[in-house]
Amino acid sequence: MKKIEAIIRPESIDAVRSALSAAGVTGLMISDIEGHGKQKGVIQQWRGEKYRVELLAKIKIETVVKDDDVERIAGVIIESARTGEIGDGKIFIYPITEAIRIRTGEKGDSVI
Repeated sequence: MKKIEAIIRPESIDAVRSALSAAGVTGLMISDIEGHGKQKGVIQQWRGEKYRVELLAKIKIETVVKDDDVERIAGVIIESARTGEIGDGKIFIYPITEAIRIRTGEKGDSVI
């Protein structure tokens, strides 16, 4: 099992959720976060004054999938979140050593 963690633009969330649902992803977690990448924020202007916004609004999506599905699900996220502009986001993939369903005590791939 692998955990896929994707950091995306807030305006991409609907497209990504729809694409993940169509790809058969049944469980996911979504969090509103703030951060920046290499660009270190953006310069904005308000009433003639320029100022730097260092922490940008982003969405974090987390899901756990079977090893065989990792590349396919990562591809689905990339296709639905990509705009081609700086700030489209990142995907991180982590190994999961065990998963346990609390209600039944069931373990392994069948939990996801």
